[in-house]
Amino acid sequence: MLHKQLLISLLEGSSCRRAAGWSSGTSLLQLSGLSWKIKNLLFSSAGSQEVTLAMPGTLPSFPSLPRGVTVPVLLGSLPRGVNPPSLPRGITMPSLPTLPSFPSFHQGITIPSLPRGVTLPRFVTMPTLPEAPRRLLQDCCSMFDHQNSEGVCGCFWALRPRYKRLVDNIFPEDPEDGLVKANMEKLTFFALSAPEKLDRIAAYLSERLTRELNRHRYGYVCIALEAIEQLLLACHCQSINLLVESFLSTLRLLLEAEKAHLHILATNSFVKFANIEEDTPSYHRSYDFFVSRFSEMCHSDHEDPDTKIKIRVSGIRGLQGVIRKTVDDELQVNIWEPRHMEQIVPALLVNLEHSHSNSGSPAEQTEVCFRELLGRAAYGHINNAIKPVLMHLDSHSLWEGGGFAVRCFQIIMFSIQSQHSHLVIQQLLGHLDANSRSPASIRAGIVEVLSEAAVIEATGSVGPTVLEVFNTLLRQLRLSVDYQLTGYYDNAGKQMTTSAQEKTLQDAVIKTIGSFANTLPVYQRSEVMLFIMGKIPVPGIYPALGSPNAGFEGSRMIQVMLLKSLLQVSERYESSNLLTALPSSFLEPLLSFTLMEDPEIRLLILSILTSLIDRRQNAARITKVSVTFDVSVLEQKEDRCSRQDNLFTRKHAQRLYRHVYLACKEENNGPDHYKALFSLLAVLSVELVNEEVLVDLIRLILALQELGMSNQENLSVFNRCSLHAICAASLHLLSQLGLPPSLNHHVTQVIESRQKEQPQLLPENILCDQPRYINKQVMYSGSLG
Repeated sequence: MLHKQLLISLLEGSSCRRAAGWSSGTSLLQLSGLSWKIKNLLFSSAGSQEVTLAMPGTLPSFPSLPRGVTVPVLLGSLPRGVNPPSLPRGITMPSLPTLPSFPSFHQGITIPSLPRGVTLPRFVTMPTLPEAPRRLLQDCCSMFDHQNSEGVCGCFWALRPRYKRLVDNIFPEDPEDGLVKANMEKLTFFALSAPEKLDRIAAYLSERLTRELNRHRYGYVCIALEAIEQLLLACHCQSINLLVESFLSTLRLLLEAEKAHLHILATNSFVKFANIEEDTPSYHRSYDFFVSRFSEMCHSDHEDPDTKIKIRVSGIRGLQGVIRKTVDDELQVNIWEPRHMEQIVPALLVNLEHSHSNSGSPAEQTEVCFRELLGRAAYGHINNAIKPVLMHLDSHSLWEGGGFAVRCFQIIMFSIQSQHSHLVIQQLLGHLDANSRSPASIRAGIVEVLSEAAVIEATGSVGPTVLEVFNTLLRQLRLSVDYQLTGYYDNAGKQMTTSAQEKTLQDAVIKTIGSFANTLPVYQRSEVMLFIMGKIPVPGIYPALGSPNAGFEGSRMIQVMLLKSLLQVSERYESSNLLTALPSSFLEPLLSFTLMEDPEIRLLILSILTSLIDRRQNAARITKVSVTFDVSVLEQKEDRCSRQDNLFTRKHAQRLYRHVYLACKEENNGPDHYKALFSLLAVLSVELVNEEVLVDLIRLILALQELGMSNQENLSVFNRCSLHAICAASLHLLSQLGLPPSLNHHVTQVIESRQKEQPQLLPENILCDQPRYINKQVMYSGSLG
């Protein structure tokens, strides 16, 4: 009777517990034995076409077994009138383990009767037997997988493990209600009380999430993921490794889905996990998938602009989480490997390229992530992080213009540790050499980035390769001159270039040389100036630096470029004495260039000498050459000349005066030459204030005045008038530094006389944009001698 009622109740979908009258004291052993008998009853009619379940007392008959075949004992005794099915001849039932017999009910426990007025149907007709058991078993399995208060599942759910019941209880009937907090607290308490069950809890939560994801029930997916997150935050101790594997596999599943909101959901969850500090190491985790997937999200090209921004920001935050989780843990994946950097760095640069003003833009998030990545880079990791940057700038032609490339390397230089900055400089120099056959715009962009990087790298840590830096830059100057003369920047003569493009590159290289020199200490700047001087081609003294095809014009252009580079270094050179600033090994070749016929070279030499002697930046205060110049605007020395300055004067002053005199005899001197001459004489007067220097300077000025009056030199009227104007302005300056009163009075009278009779002999009238000549022949009566 009990078997029949259970079978009928099962088919009708009613509760087994109500049909059988089981109490809370019914043992699992009893239930398992009963279920075995139900299975035998279901599958015992394999040969019949239709099964009819009658009311109690009228059980269906079963065919008899073949001769020699008996029913195993383990099946227990069947009810009276029920015969087991027969098997073909020669086939016997396998021996199975003996199951315990189903015990009888305790005394006092009876099967409850049906309520008054409720009757069971006379018979239940099922489809053909091969289909009926299969459907019945599918329905049972489906019911066992879900929490349901009706049907047979209500009985078997109570027999499930406690952790599964606790997990099931956190899911509400309506997913919009969210996580059941009270039940979540119970689950968390159970997990903390029994940490050995954490792996099972996480696996079951992952299973539930996968099932809901396949059914597109995204509300329950969010609830399951939230539950895993809360368990991670609550169990971030030694037992967190039991949860992480299932958690990461769940995130992989969400990131592989086609829904954008699932990608964002998984990324936010991963970021929370990345912020958890773990106490115990993990040897088996792998974040390769997350690096690849987050990098792919950074390149999202979604149709909706808002969704695209959200996906890109999520990808950037995900990469930031991977960096935080792996960069400080040596047991994790090495994030600095080239295969990872080649994915992470381009993904960041793509978003950094497009700037936005709002705080949540991909550009701002990218800069934060990029700075954090570079700030954590050790000495051996800098090169792996910089190479993808150079490759990205090359492949997207971002060197031209220099705006983004400069900004990118500014972030790099400010983010990395200062002692590692010279590695970035070396990478850029090597990349510049690799692009020697590239267009001038690309080379100029790399040089501009080098210049900006050198300004930031102000600690002077260029490293042991100081001369290598300048050698590379000077080599680029030489190549640029060759390209400018030939018109091509490749050996095959197919890629054309222009003089304007190469001139832009040359100016950028010269500026970069000065930027590098300014980051060096004083003693290294002296070495750099000597190094540059040794590269300048001088006929008969130094070998030609240009290519054989360049010829004399190429050598002249290289001389100009290198002297401009030397001027960039000398402009900010600071020394305590002139003996150190102008040693014999440097001064002699420098003065030899004053004899060159090229006026541009002579002008550069005068400017270099002025910048090296001028230790108080007085040359910048001399804005105009005038006989009314007030010496009070200059910063004069209060003390007497030092011993080193006196030694320099006795050793090199006469040679210096002689080369200045010879430079003034050139016919192709222009107004700039005479202005530079006045600045040099003024700086010498202020820096070397003593009687001996004043006497020597007066002699030099009188010699220049006599040169202007001499008919033996083939000087133009402009040159003669300019020499007289410079002499007048220089003597007026010296008169304010302590000339004898009689000489001072004489200078004043001659200047007044010239203003009336010969104004062309004064600098205000001759060293201007439109010089004027009153008389074609110089009036010698106005001599200051």
